[in-house]
Amino acid sequence: MLFTAPLLVLASIVHPRSAFADVYDGNWMVLVITEKGTCDRGYRYAVNVANGKVRYTGDERGVNLAGTVSSSSHVNVSDRGAEGSGRISDKAGVGRWHGNGPNNTTCFGTWEAERR
Repeated sequence: MLFTAPLLVLASIVHPRSAFADVYDGNWMVLVITEKGTCDRGYRYAVNVANGKVRYTGDERGVNLAGTVSSSSHVNVSDRGAEGSGRISDKAGVGRWHGNGPNNTTCFGTWEAERR
């Protein structure tokens, strides 16, 4: 335990969280594309990233999309039986997703994000 505490302090000095937050914080439009399965061909989501947290900001009821963006640009999101991961830059992102479709089927595909 004595060894861990100095490393955590050093990590917070070398990579302060606020230095990364500005890079990804803001409004994003995400296009989710189904490549296989009986899910709708595509979905479009408005999301916001703030301090490493991703949340849905659109008007559609029943969407509970939420997730995280790490300081190294890795994205993890989930929404009602679907999960996605990928990477983003300061302007765009790409990744893959998989989830439950109608009638206990599985769907999967890609997603693309663009900063607004």
